[in-house]
Amino acid sequence: MARKWSNLNLPGALHFVTGIFLNRWSVFTEDACCRVFLAELKALNQSWPSKLITYVLMPDHFHLISNPQDGRIKEFCGQLKAVAAKSMIRTSEQFVFPKVEVGHQVWQQSFKAFPLWSQKLVWQKINYTHANPVRARLVKSAKDYYWSGFRSFYGMEDEPLAVDHDWWWPDDAEKLAKAIKELGWEAGWYTYKKKTED
Repeated sequence: MARKWSNLNLPGALHFVTGIFLNRWSVFTEDACCRVFLAELKALNQSWPSKLITYVLMPDHFHLISNPQDGRIKEFCGQLKAVAAKSMIRTSEQFVFPKVEVGHQVWQQSFKAFPLWSQKLVWQKINYTHANPVRARLVKSAKDYYWSGFRSFYGMEDEPLAVDHDWWWPDDAEKLAKAIKELGWEAGWYTYKKKTED
């Protein structure tokens, strides 16, 4: 059986996260929804705590690169989606989110969080995140897209949300090595890492 490399709590790793709205609704075309999502992300980064490397809010999804200090990316993303959904339901003037047993459904049920362990992979995902609005033809240059961490990442301005320029917690290397060892992945992790880097 193939190893599942996504949606793992991997302490000490940066994680590339994608969340998609239910039915691919273009919720992030509403500025108010973008603002409350980023406000909830900022509050969660402080209370968890977690480092935010960069992000982009596209009309029907988001990407971010995050490093929760405790490595619990699954729980971090679940909490982010829950608190952001409540805020967007209260805020949105355009969308009526369907009722479910408890509350309303805003997001597709799952999300994807992928651990980044090499400099090459980290930079690939940073560039992918920043280029998303350009590829979607929303803007001609990444710096022109407002709902992105691009300008903060490159020190131009910290609006709409500042990113962290220090990406790592002091003991991240030790935490990552320990997590990989506990999972028994030393050989598999190295092989997988080499395959994706080549």
